[in-house]
Amino acid sequence: MKKTIILLLLVAGRFVPALAQNQDSTKVYKKKVLENTEVDFLMSLYGQDGENSAVGGGVGSEKLTDVTPTIVISLPLNDDDVLTIDAGISAYTSASSSNINPFNGNTSGASTSALITKSGASSSPVPSGRTSEDDDDEGGRSVSSHSGTPWLASTGASRSDVLTSLHVDYSHSSDSRNFIWGTNVSGSNEFDYTSFGFGGNLTGLFNDKNTEVGLKGTVYLDKWRPIYPTELHEYNLYGSSFLTSGYFSGVDVINQSGIATSDYNPSNFTAITNRSRNSYSGSFYLSQILSKKLQAALFFDVVIQQGLLSTPYHRIYFADKPNYYIGDASYISVYKTPLNLGVYQLADDIERLPSTRLKIPIGMRLNYYINETFVLRTYYRYYIDDWGLEAHTVNVDLPIRFNQRFSLTPSYRFYTQNAVKYYAPYETHLSTEQYYTSDPDLAKFNSNQVSMALNYNDIFNDIKISRFGLKNANIKYSHYFRSDGLKANIVSLGVKFVFQ
Repeated sequence: MKKTIILLLLVAGRFVPALAQNQDSTKVYKKKVLENTEVDFLMSLYGQDGENSAVGGGVGSEKLTDVTPTIVISLPLNDDDVLTIDAGISAYTSASSSNINPFNGNTSGASTSALITKSGASSSPVPSGRTSEDDDDEGGRSVSSHSGTPWLASTGASRSDVLTSLHVDYSHSSDSRNFIWGTNVSGSNEFDYTSFGFGGNLTGLFNDKNTEVGLKGTVYLDKWRPIYPTELHEYNLYGSSFLTSGYFSGVDVINQSGIATSDYNPSNFTAITNRSRNSYSGSFYLSQILSKKLQAALFFDVVIQQGLLSTPYHRIYFADKPNYYIGDASYISVYKTPLNLGVYQLADDIERLPSTRLKIPIGMRLNYYINETFVLRTYYRYYIDDWGLEAHTVNVDLPIRFNQRFSLTPSYRFYTQNAVKYYAPYETHLSTEQYYTSDPDLAKFNSNQVSMALNYNDIFNDIKISRFGLKNANIKYSHYFRSDGLKANIVSLGVKFVFQ
């Protein structure tokens, strides 16, 4: 018995090291998800112009410029975890939003509180527009000491603003790198709107990573600090005496014939009580490598929005209500054209839309590797919602690779939509309707966008700034135009560095 035990111990002594050695031999080397810290510097320059301002009830300049610098930092916390911080600002100047208070003249009274600063405190806008000091009173028609026009930008507080945003994302990858989960939180703020969001995502890779399935959920809890067009702000503040108080004290209101009157009464207007806007979205993603050259993907989203879904400073003009103005009566006949340099129509109400909206976009992507020089990337999306909007998007990219470092990517995007059932152009809604909007973004239109991007990849990080090596850089120009006359040009720049 003693000999048997000794024999077993000897065998075990030889087997245990062999087992340990075998276990070590099956241990898989785990590569870091992200080897080094990466920093992206992004910048976009956007400019547009059009003639269907929503602030002007579907009439007026849509001229806007926007500069958006952004920095994105991706930090490897360990082999499996990555923290990404995305911080940016968007500084814009808008002729359309400047005309929330378009009137030139009196800067005293309650009108100075019609605009709300980011802190929620009152600020005194400096209205502009064309003055009527050089105009003569003709034919007994009234020439007000105040004026404005939807075709020129005011210098009021709402003319420009800065949107600040921050997005933080954390992701964890399993040892096999076949399962990834993540969570994120975000926030943004501008002069009349604050947004807070959070969400999570799951991604699984199967079939030797040839199949990828993803799920994502996001919640946004937003809050308006509503501002109203000046005339409606004064009506809300003073009630029936608003034409002799605040901004309107000493200001002539004129009718369609250019005669001074006290009949203007926007009785349809009531102040907004629900100032929240909440959005809940769920996304499904499936990607499949079909062959060495072909990859396909399918996207499906469900978005539910609740709360204040209209914009409080979008004016509405009713067809069954008389028209009233402030400014030079001689311009009333050309009100809807850029020839109008001195009169602004007073609103009947603000945009009203339902407090719920269900959106369902479905998209698919197909990428085909033609050869070492060309890759064809295509995308299609179908969109529908319960406001009656239906839209189609088609996008085609054709990256052209010249060598390992340089490539050129021309692209084309086509978009078409019908109008929501609550849309009607300037001065065609009726005051008996429950919901109404004259926002051109909710109207029927087609749009086209052509783009060209130049890309540079520094595969060995040869270009260095201190301890940062250049990974890639790109510049892209896009021209956008749509059937209602809106045109835009976008230049975007991106540079990515790797900390070494």
